Amino acid sequence: MAPKKFYITTPLYYVNSKPHIGHSYTEIACDCLARYRRMRGDDVLFLTGTDEHGQKVQRSAEAEGKETMEFIDSVVKRFQGLWQELDISYDDFIRTTEQRHKKAVQAALATLYKSGDIYQDEYKGYYCTPCETFWSRLQAQGNLCPDCKRPVEEIVETNYFFRLSKYQGWLSSYIKEHDGFIKPDFRKNEVLGCLAEPINDLCISRPRQRLTWGIDIPFSKEHVTYVWFDALLNYISACGWPDDTDKFKSCWPADVHMIGKDILRPHAVYWPIILHALGIEPPKSIFAHGWWLISGEKMSKSKGNIIDPQAIIDKYGADAYRYFLLREVTFGLDGTFSEEAFISRFNSDLANDLGNLLNRTLTMVEKYFAGAVPDAGESTADDRALQERLLALPDKVGRSIDGLNFSQALSYIWEVVNIANKHIEVSAPWQLAKDNKIQRLESVIYTLLKVLCSVVFLIYPFMPRAAKEMARQLGVDMSDSDFRIERLSGGILKPNGKVRKGNPIFPRIL
Repeated sequence: MAPKKFYITTPLYYVNSKPHIGHSYTEIACDCLARYRRMRGDDVLFLTGTDEHGQKVQRSAEAEGKETMEFIDSVVKRFQGLWQELDISYDDFIRTTEQRHKKAVQAALATLYKSGDIYQDEYKGYYCTPCETFWSRLQAQGNLCPDCKRPVEEIVETNYFFRLSKYQGWLSSYIKEHDGFIKPDFRKNEVLGCLAEPINDLCISRPRQRLTWGIDIPFSKEHVTYVWFDALLNYISACGWPDDTDKFKSCWPADVHMIGKDILRPHAVYWPIILHALGIEPPKSIFAHGWWLISGEKMSKSKGNIIDPQAIIDKYGADAYRYFLLREVTFGLDGTFSEEAFISRFNSDLANDLGNLLNRTLTMVEKYFAGAVPDAGESTADDRALQERLLALPDKVGRSIDGLNFSQALSYIWEVVNIANKHIEVSAPWQLAKDNKIQRLESVIYTLLKVLCSVVFLIYPFMPRAAKEMARQLGVDMSDSDFRIERLSGGILKPNGKVRKGNPIFPRIL
């Protein structure tokens, strides 16, 4: 059977400042899903990148006394460095300043202008530079942006508009007819609520006299492209549109656009309509996850409560950070981040449960069998019940990951980890050794090793480094390409193979 195509994207992260926890949350979730789909044998394209145009970027560069491109390059390196630290396995990193992207944006603009879906008109309203968003007087109450609550700028200028309203009815019908197009369901209802009211056409340009840092409009020397029209096109420009038709057909439509809830409207309203007007089918699904809050409040520079992922990684490790973000809260809802909650989750789940199971089991292999993997031995009903749970586990975990319920997937794994820890207490291997019940002792230890081997595979999408280190301590060296679901049934234990117990993979935080 030919591999199944799977195309997953993050949004393009805006390069006006360094990456924060929200960026890493989206990236880690996409990486987890991409790694799992590769384990299943799918042909995965995992796209990420940076959004590099707009007034906000230009002003940030000016504030640091740098040329715009010099400033952008320095920020992009920080994103790419963090993704490397977090073991993000993206296949393509697109930048909106790349020629392949500029070409696609200008082709889209020319096509829509020719079809009459782009027209020129005078714009009167309010503009929020931090959000790169236009607002009406009604929306900008008190001259404040309804999203970030910062002052907006009143502007009157001649611009180009995309006929968003023309396709409003089509989009509303499409969403209702395609279950799962926008997830979770409450986000779909938000979008349908928005579409129940008249929507304005989308201003897609800025006068060059106000902004020079943008993609040229092909039919107007006086304008550059508005950043939200520009950035959205990355999902198809990375696939070779419009010139490489074979590549585009092999990639599109995207299976999952992963975004934060704050950019739902551009992705769930602007983007599918732009695609429809271009004669391109929409993505299969758009998933908007929640925010990480501090003491119930949204993180912001002004409040000084932004979490720096690098600081957490340096202190506790990349895998622990990945685990916490995907385990602590149901994906799609808001979560509250605190270092106290992080440490509690680390000590209970990673140190006490998983780390302890690995360490105790390998200690007993060394003590009772000179470090060699024992035979299957003489199993009991308890051993067989635990092994039956293992057989059902991959399917349960896989369904949860496919449904983007990462926390549920991890809870299934940890149920088995906890049962295995209890199995040690109930079976009391130390007493079996003392009573010289070797075959029974073999079965207990062999069953525990089987549990650990299954866990190695199933935690790999979430914590790739820990999975590889666990495999190494179990006596098997594994690379990314070795993690395949079909290997679960055969296992990775080698008869009479030697374990290589090392330091605890998650030493308890004191």
